[in-house]
Amino acid sequence: MSSVATIKKTPSEQLLNDKWDVVISNAVVKTALGFGFGVGFSVLFFKRRAFPVWLGIGFGAGRGWSEGDAIFRGGDAGVRIVKS
Repeated sequence: MSSVATIKKTPSEQLLNDKWDVVISNAVVKTALGFGFGVGFSVLFFKRRAFPVWLGIGFGAGRGWSEGDAIFRGGDAGVRIVKS
């Protein structure tokens, strides 16, 4: 017999875990895209100043936050829907 006990998750716990997975990955991707655009604009247009990078990170993190809020509230705000 195996000494490792299998933990069975309830459907609501699994749904919550799925939502968190989507929210965290979405926030990381949006923040990284904002960082990339900020670096690009900084190099191309602003003589390598730092404010476009921080602005891009802020916009990306804010977009990730708002989409995560929409996912947890259950509204259809044009974001990915987590299927159970």
